[in-house]
Amino acid sequence: MWYARVSPRTVVWVANRADPVPGPVDGNAGATLSVSRACELAVADANSTVVWSVSPATTGPCTARIRDDGNLVVTDERGRVAWQGFDHPTDTLLPGMRIGVDFAAGNNMTLTAWKSPSDPSPSSVVVAMDTSGDPEVFLWNGPNKVWRSGPWDGMQFTGVPDTITYKNFSFSFVNSAREVTYSFQVPDASIMSRLVLNSSGGGLVQRWTWVEAAGAWNLYWYAPKDQCDAVSPCGANGVCDTNSLPVCSCLRGFLPRSPAAWALRDGRDGCARETPLGCANGTDGFAVVRHAKAPDTTAATVDYDADLQLCRRRCLGNCSCTAYANANLSAPPGRRGCVMWTGELEDLRVYPAFGQDLYVRLAAADLGMFHFTV
Repeated sequence: MWYARVSPRTVVWVANRADPVPGPVDGNAGATLSVSRACELAVADANSTVVWSVSPATTGPCTARIRDDGNLVVTDERGRVAWQGFDHPTDTLLPGMRIGVDFAAGNNMTLTAWKSPSDPSPSSVVVAMDTSGDPEVFLWNGPNKVWRSGPWDGMQFTGVPDTITYKNFSFSFVNSAREVTYSFQVPDASIMSRLVLNSSGGGLVQRWTWVEAAGAWNLYWYAPKDQCDAVSPCGANGVCDTNSLPVCSCLRGFLPRSPAAWALRDGRDGCARETPLGCANGTDGFAVVRHAKAPDTTAATVDYDADLQLCRRRCLGNCSCTAYANANLSAPPGRRGCVMWTGELEDLRVYPAFGQDLYVRLAAADLGMFHFTV
């Protein structure tokens, strides 16, 4: 499937990407797409051998059509949607498509990059929603984490802080018992934009917009884009900041675990506490890290009924709690909820002007005059 009025051809969805139909370069003329009376949507080769099919749980007769938004939809005789391509993205997220998990439908919607620009078969590069802890999006290359979005703070993913400056876009993040999904919309129908997963360089997420005057796609945003976008380049309890030299430093109250490695600007071993926490004595406090991309939230706990003050008290009352932050910056004060981390803080970075406040637990000896909360 591709845009009708964009040249060169830009493919956004491929049904039988793992089972291509041999044929001429100009479009595999031997292939057919059909929908049967039993409601089976199928791609077959010139010998009528089915290479891809879906069988919606409904009775026929059914019809299939491509909607103007790019969604291939199968509907039953009463016009109800029996199956739709938007629930099964390939490498591209179009406006209205979702990425994440639809628990009610039992559907996990991920992006999988093409193996190469000329080979749409699935590669090892995948973008998927991790729904454990505070949900966030991860870019994987095989078993390796390449990039993460950070959690949703009510307005944007904390790892994509410039989203708040976007014009002509709207974004939706749903976190409920039925689904945990992210999607975007472009209210102005004259604007075309797509989010694409590319396998080059180990994996790239790219947002493109079509510029009619230039007759070309413009790269609007991409990730990973800098040294701090890599997953945990400064290790546990380290802070990555592209505006500092070196880019890695330790959180206040922490020292490098491997000073020799840090001297060579290898921060992957991370940092360890200078002073043990005094939980039993009730003397711990919190240092605030401004403009932060929240640490990895896979094992974090979210409480949408707790404001920051209640979150602080709960964190102090739990000797395993090491940090907390707002969970929903767009909600009214007092109703935002909070995220609490236990154990070490992984993949933490800061930005010059965006991001959120992170409150890191420290022993009393490591709290300075202007770095604690009350």
